[in-house]
Amino acid sequence: MAECLVIGRTRVEIVAGDITTQDVDAIANAANSSLMGGGGVDGAIHRAGGPAVDAECKEIVRRQGRLPAGKAVITGAGNMPARHVIHTVGPVYPGKGRDDARSVSSAAATLASCFTESLALADANGLASLAFPAISTGAYGYPLDEAARVSLEAVAGYLRGETGVELVRFVLFGERALDAFARAADALVA
Repeated sequence: MAECLVIGRTRVEIVAGDITTQDVDAIANAANSSLMGGGGVDGAIHRAGGPAVDAECKEIVRRQGRLPAGKAVITGAGNMPARHVIHTVGPVYPGKGRDDARSVSSAAATLASCFTESLALADANGLASLAFPAISTGAYGYPLDEAARVSLEAVAGYLRGETGVELVRFVLFGERALDAFARAADALVA
């Protein structure tokens, strides 16, 4: 199943696949604040990109320190078909006992910022196409349905403004993620 919608002048696609194989200007990485790779999407991107991605990430951290949640930085893509990787750190979803409305709202704002910061960085670098994974839905525990809604609303809000981004592709792993993002897309246009 693939879903497609148009927001402003930008085509938004929701597909199943491997983000490391996407032939786009940039792929987004669900990074950790050290930018040194890890598990899930982050580890896959660092493995596929190779030493060039690692070296650029080390230099960024040396220059500016760890990357705060909700912010984004750009590197080359190393051995991947994409030209760049936009690394962004998603929020850790509040756990049981702490998930009052304020902490959940803060996590949603941080997750939204991951997308808007990444899109702004794409615009600042003249990139026309960007692929995103489902940020924070793995080890960081963000509920898939809620993450899909927050992610798509953030992207839609950004794309309704002035942008040179012509294609945003959500590249998702597994049917559950694909279904959650397709439902969020349907609700967005309803």
